[in-house]
Amino acid sequence: MTNWSMVIDLDKCVACQGCSIACRFENNTPVVPPEEAEKGRSILWNEVFPNPINPTEETGEYPHVRTRYLTRPCMHCENPPCVKVCPVQATYKDEEGIVRQNYDRCIGCRFCTVGCPYGVRYFNWYKPEWTPEMAQHITPDKVVGNGSLEGPAARVTGVVEKCTYCIHRLQKARARAEAEERDFRPDEYVPACVQTCTGKARFFGDLDDPESTVAVLAQSQRAFRLLEDVGTHPKTIYLREG
Repeated sequence: MTNWSMVIDLDKCVACQGCSIACRFENNTPVVPPEEAEKGRSILWNEVFPNPINPTEETGEYPHVRTRYLTRPCMHCENPPCVKVCPVQATYKDEEGIVRQNYDRCIGCRFCTVGCPYGVRYFNWYKPEWTPEMAQHITPDKVVGNGSLEGPAARVTGVVEKCTYCIHRLQKARARAEAEERDFRPDEYVPACVQTCTGKARFFGDLDDPESTVAVLAQSQRAFRLLEDVGTHPKTIYLREG
């Protein structure tokens, strides 16, 4: 069984936010008005922001100024606290290690939001709506998996959502391989943020395959995980800047 993982090289990330845009359009994440964003109600499955330890950290002199940034999808932890605190099992880890959200079961208690130490879970305060212009770009995929509908129709008021490593792409890739009567290859599954990364800073694959890029990079001396001391064992891994 595959153990999916993502590696992000912070030395290659140019903070273009292309990953955030790709994620929004691929997963139809709702857009909130500015007044709601000011209340902390933005829904950004993949966010790029300045170094949270020192947001104003800059080095060099104009025009050669360098600012450190961090990009943050879901960590898809091996030991996810969000799963432990969900009272209705709407949050769960599937057999391939992807932490998922079943919108049909979610009761909106937001225990998972509080339990997640990374702040990567988002609550729908209102029924998601799209302007006519935005609606033209809605991804039509609606994939049913374990009772959870992935797509615009799945979201209602009062549910929590999060990055899924674009799991609908995995389901489509496996269905395509089956239709073509051949074996599925792990390299056929690539999340949108990885595919569109302009700096080629993101890598994705099977962490249990010692020959995969993510497995090799995970053993690098530059590799680290966010909040390693809390025992979540994230499978989204970073490479320190050189």
